[in-house]
Parts: sequence; C-alpha cells; structure tokens
Amino acid sequence: MSQSIGHFEETKKWKGNVCLAAHNRGYKNNYFSDLKKLKKGDKIIYYYQENKREYEVEKNEIIEYTNLSCLENTEENVLTLITCVENEPNYRRCVRAMERK
Repeated sequence: MSQSIGHFEETKKWKGNVCLAAHNRGYKNNYFSDLKKLKKGDKIIYYYQENKREYEVEKNEIIEYTNLSCLENTEENVLTLITCVENEPNYRRCVRAMERK
C-alpha cells in the first residue's frame, strides 16, 4: 500500500462488493487523505481495466478494526473504501458507496 491502493483479495474487483484500502497520511502516497471529507451523495468514479463505474456515497463511518462485515459480498455493486483513523489504532474509517444507475 505504500505505492498504490490495496485490494482486499477476498472481495470482488468488478461486480459485487469491491473493497479497497490505502493510507491517508504519513506515507509518500496517501491516496485516501481526503476520505474523511466524503459525505452522503458524493460521487466516486472507479476504474478497473477498461471499465468505469460511478458510485454514490451512502455512508462514511468509523468501525472497529476487527469488524470485517464490510468485506462481505453483496448482490448490488458496492464500493467499500477503508483507511486508518488518526491516532485511533483500534478503528478504521469505512466509506460505503452504491453504484449509480
């Protein structure tokens, strides 16, 4: 993750729940530095290979680092973005976005 955004291997890359993680501070590449600013209704564009999909933020919440329910697959196309919470090692920020149709 020091050079790119990471993908949770147990999740999908295109259909279903795509889960990604990245640093938000303290590294050369802090891809998720503005994740905490996302709010309901904000648009996220995701590219995978030659495909493009638009998502709309549904929620931006803090979860315990042991909470892995956000990695579960879904019938709908969902984008889940995870990063650390500043000075809170037991928590993660989790942004959940749904595909815009």
